[in-house]
This record gives sequence, structure tokens and C-alpha cells, in this order.
Amino acid sequence: MSQRTARSHQTAAFQHSPQFAGTVRTLRSAKEPTKEAAKQATKHSTRGADPHDYAEVPGRAGGSAYTIGHAGKQVRFGPVAFWIAVGTVVIMAAWSLTSATYLAFRDDVLRSLIARQAEQQFAYEDRIAEMRAQIDRTTSRQLLDQEQFEQKLDELMHRQSLLESRATALGGGIDPATTGSIKPAKPVIEPAAGSSRSDRGKQSSIGAFLGRLEASLDRVEHRQALALSQMQDRYENKARQIRGALAQLGLKPDATAPGSGGPFVPVKVASNDQAFGRALLRINIARADASALNNTLLKVPLRKPMTGDIYQSSPFGIRTDPFVHEAAMHTGIDFRGDAGDPIHATASGTVTIAGWSGGYGKMVEIEHGNGVATRYGHLSEIDVDVGDTVRGGQTVGKLGSTGRSTGPHLHYEVRVKGEAVDPQKFLDAGERIFGG
Repeated sequence: MSQRTARSHQTAAFQHSPQFAGTVRTLRSAKEPTKEAAKQATKHSTRGADPHDYAEVPGRAGGSAYTIGHAGKQVRFGPVAFWIAVGTVVIMAAWSLTSATYLAFRDDVLRSLIARQAEQQFAYEDRIAEMRAQIDRTTSRQLLDQEQFEQKLDELMHRQSLLESRATALGGGIDPATTGSIKPAKPVIEPAAGSSRSDRGKQSSIGAFLGRLEASLDRVEHRQALALSQMQDRYENKARQIRGALAQLGLKPDATAPGSGGPFVPVKVASNDQAFGRALLRINIARADASALNNTLLKVPLRKPMTGDIYQSSPFGIRTDPFVHEAAMHTGIDFRGDAGDPIHATASGTVTIAGWSGGYGKMVEIEHGNGVATRYGHLSEIDVDVGDTVRGGQTVGKLGSTGRSTGPHLHYEVRVKGEAVDPQKFLDAGERIFGG
């Protein structure tokens, strides 16, 4: 009870205080705008409202709404619908402004677009012209490379033809593997439409092919030159060796072969290959000289008159005569053998004696020319007749013991201008020249 009494006293004291009076005045002032709004709504409904007039009306949940009144009717909009309507109006206003701006500045925009398009077109045309110029340069370079390749290939083909003609001129006097023969296939070089890298690859491969071909021709030409030099050296050495042997024997080769002649025709050297022509001329001269000396050797008694192993029973020179046992001049060499062994001519020539001749018994004499003659004595049988032409190595008779002889043997003589000379010099020279 005491608590209730205390609360009552407090409430009565608060109502009579100045604070309570201020709170009452505040609540009254808050109710007055609501009444004023109701009066305004009644006034509008009585005199008619503009469709666009609206007022904000507090909601029940503490929100706000917008009301439009017309002819006593009111339309209330929520805040979402209201702002949608406001946004639509703003968008339409912006679109109208943009359209007006476009219509006002359309010509400027079009001129700008046309100018930009023209600039791009000019840029494209310049780029196309540059690419065409590059293609033209590439094509010109390819045509120039093709011309150079074809010129190089023609030169190589000419060299190949020249080397083949050299091999033909040399004939069979040299190994074909030394002269060589390369038949290159002429490649067709066309300007390619591919990339420059592909073009460079093709040009590189063609250049490598021509390089290998040129190197091969260089090797063939070098081998031919080396072969020419070796042939010339071989012929000249052979001629030098024969001349030396003939000089040791006291013989001189015939300067002019008998039965020869004809009109004088000077030698012409090919103008397109003078170096090779001069070398070939030197070789032909050396070969002709060696051939003439070889023909001379055919008539020089350098071979042995008997085949197989032979035994020399009496040399050339002073000896004790086997019959009277006094010093005597032996004009030949005696070769011991078996009766009936074949006796061969030691060089080609003509038979001048074929029959019995004093102490020689049955004897054959052969004239070889250049003042050289050979005699074969003590034969048991003669196989040639006077006037016969014999060749070196041909059988002229059989070994025997006829005439002034102590047993089967061959008396072999070599005479130069009628004087007997030592046949052993000729046999030794034959050993050096023919190698046995």
C-alpha cells in the first residue's frame, strides 16, 4: 500500500510540473498537420483536383505513398511505382536529348566516319602497293638468280663437253676412269610463288648442286691434266732411254724413215682449249718420236737367239783356238745347247745368206738396216731362204755342230758396217730396255 501511495504522489507531482505542460503542447502540435491535411483533401475533392496533383500520405506501417485526385477520385501510388514512372520519364527525356543531338550533329558525324573510312582505304591501298612492290622485287631477284644459274650451268655444260672431247682426243691411250665423264641433267629453275624461305632453300639446293658439279669437273680436269703430264713424261723417258741405249751401241736412229713423204700441213691448236691442245701436241710429238725409236729397235738385235736358260760357252774377243790351241780372235759368242733347239732371229730384217759358209758350217745372215747384221752359225738345219723378210723372234734354223765345231752350239755374231762387235752389249741393252 505504501508503494501505491508513493506512485500516486509522484504522478500528481509530474502533472503539475512544467515538463508535463511542454509534452502536452508537443503532442497537440503534431496532431494539427494531420487535421490540416484532411481539410485540404476535402477541399480538393469539393472543387476538383488536377490529375497531376498528388500528395504524400503516411502509410500505416510508417511508410509514405503518393495520391493523385481527379473529379472526386483519388489514385494512390506506392513509392516503387512512382519511381518507375519517374525513371521512365527521365529515360525518355534522355533519349529525346540524344536524338536531338544526333540530328543536330549528324553531318559532322557522317563526315568523320567517311574520312576515317577513306583513311583506312588509303592505308590498305598503300599496303597492297608495298606488297606488290615486294613481290616484284622477289620475282626480279628470282629471275636474276635463274639467269645466273642458267649461265653457270651453261658454263659447266661447256666444260663437260670440252672434257669429253679431251677424252675422245686422248683415245684409248688413257684410262677412261682418269679422264672421267659426268652427264649432268639440266635442272629447270622457275620462279616459285611460295615463301621467301622456301625460295632460299631451293636456291641453296640448286647452288649446292652446281657447286658439286663444278667441283667434280675440276677433279676430272685435274686428273686429265695429270694424265697428260704422265703420258708425256712416259713417252719422253722411253725415247730418252732408247736413244741412250742406241748411243751406247754406237748406232744412230734414222732421221727420216724410208718410203715416207707427203704435203706439209701445219698443226692447228683448238682455239677454245689451247692449253690442252698444246699439251696434246707435245704428247703426240713425244709419242711419234718414241714410236719411231721403237720401230728402230725392231731392227736392232737386242733379243736372245735362244729361249730358256742358255749357257755361254765362249765369249767375244781373244781366246785360245780350240783346234790349234793358239791365240785367235773370236768374233762372236758361243751358246751351248741341245742339237735341234730352235734358233730365233734377234731382230727383224732380210735374209742375205742361208747355206754353207766355210768354218760357220750351215749359216744364216740377216741384214737389219742401219749397217747392222747378225750371223747364226753351225746350224743343223736352215728354215729360211735368201731374200726372206723375217721378224724378231722368228725361227731361222736348228742348233747343230756343222763346220768348224767341237760340239752342238750356236755361234752368234753381230756386225756393224761389216765389223764384228761384241753381241753382249746388244743383249745387255735389251735387258735394260725390255727388262729381260
